[in-house]
Amino acid sequence: MIKVGIIGAGNMGRTHAENLKADARVQIVGVTDLVPTRAEELAATLGGHAFPNVDAMLGAGVDAVYVTTPNTRHVPTSLAALSHGVHVFCEKPMATSLEEARQVLEAARASRAVYQVGHNRRFAPAYRYLKDQIEAGFTPYLANAKQNDGDWYNPPWITDLSLTGGFLYESSVHLLDMLRWLMGEVVSVQARAKANVYDVLNDFAILLTFEGDRFAVFSSSAHASWAFPFEHVEVVGEHAFVRSEELTRVVHSPGLAQQVRIFDYSQVPRADLWGYREEDRLFVSACLGWAPPAVDVEEAANRSSFARHATAARPMVAYP
Repeated sequence: MIKVGIIGAGNMGRTHAENLKADARVQIVGVTDLVPTRAEELAATLGGHAFPNVDAMLGAGVDAVYVTTPNTRHVPTSLAALSHGVHVFCEKPMATSLEEARQVLEAARASRAVYQVGHNRRFAPAYRYLKDQIEAGFTPYLANAKQNDGDWYNPPWITDLSLTGGFLYESSVHLLDMLRWLMGEVVSVQARAKANVYDVLNDFAILLTFEGDRFAVFSSSAHASWAFPFEHVEVVGEHAFVRSEELTRVVHSPGLAQQVRIFDYSQVPRADLWGYREEDRLFVSACLGWAPPAVDVEEAANRSSFARHATAARPMVAYP
């Protein structure tokens, strides 16, 4: 039995708590949040205790914590837990600077605890289908990816860089992770960015080069409306492609003069559709010593470095 604490009682804290509550291997000890009433409300639904702060939770004998706070607050909480030998599931991103990513990397290497980052798209059926095709022999030469937000003022706090770290650290980081997961190691990044509509960088066009001289083009906008599909990844092979559309549909054209296959996941429960249930199951298994973490600290550090290179772009300037 793993005793778990939830740090951050927002949407993602609740999402993971629902999965953990249904896992017989887990006991949710309690919740903490900077807004005490939110912690109390979630703790009441879980049958746990509302802790006044992280230190109080770590002192209560938890085996693992879920860090579901705003992006820029992930690092201090993760470091505190790792220093206590407490397992950490940290929502993406692991950090919003390379220096902080290195701190987490070193702390996780020195700790006996498990560290896993929440790149849930890896466990979503739509993206898993793309990965399965590549592992089965489909060779992707080119990838086209897009991930847009409809309105970055909703919720209002999301444009506060002191909380989010910037636009790429919110939704866009998921597809940056997807591209590297599907295409391999990144060799170079060229990016252009501009502050349209909002007063922070929010329109990105990124060209990625991978080992084997393969390419991906990624665009991301914070003000594109919510018209379907606002997220997709297409990998192109020899007279063939596989394309995800949101997390609900995959289109697979296996070759010339062949039937196009369409897979519809729209009726899959949200916890499975978005990969949350599977990543939580795998984290608990790692805490129990049954398997290594699904996305470990080395993977997380590589992706943080990758995202940081892209975020380093300045308005209308390309970086090799």
